[in-house]
Amino acid sequence: MADVNRGNRPLSPHLTIYKPQLTSMSSIMVRITGIVALGAALIVVAWLLAAATSASAFATVDGLLDSFIGDVILLGATWSIFYHMLGRLRHVLWDFGYCLEVSVSEKLAIGMFALATILTALVALVIC
Repeated sequence: MADVNRGNRPLSPHLTIYKPQLTSMSSIMVRITGIVALGAALIVVAWLLAAATSASAFATVDGLLDSFIGDVILLGATWSIFYHMLGRLRHVLWDFGYCLEVSVSEKLAIGMFALATILTALVALVIC
């Protein structure tokens, strides 16, 4: 039978009710950077396919990646790959039962952002 009192029950809390926390934002960023890393992989595949297709196709894709916009895209992809990698390492620590305290997890979230930025800067300095 249908639940006639369905409208009288309280609704589940929505995301707008909760205050964003470093750990939840970091987790969301790991998911977003995973999607960005997939996009970066597709860029590499497009570059390889263009190289296998013709010289003009390769010149077009390579010219786009060598432009300022391409540099910004590749720099962002590099940062996202580092951030995603650090997020996965954080989960390995959690799986072993380490760093589960809230204060330590918040420090890890800040450290992931900082270390991903530092590693990206190092890669940019080495390449340029």
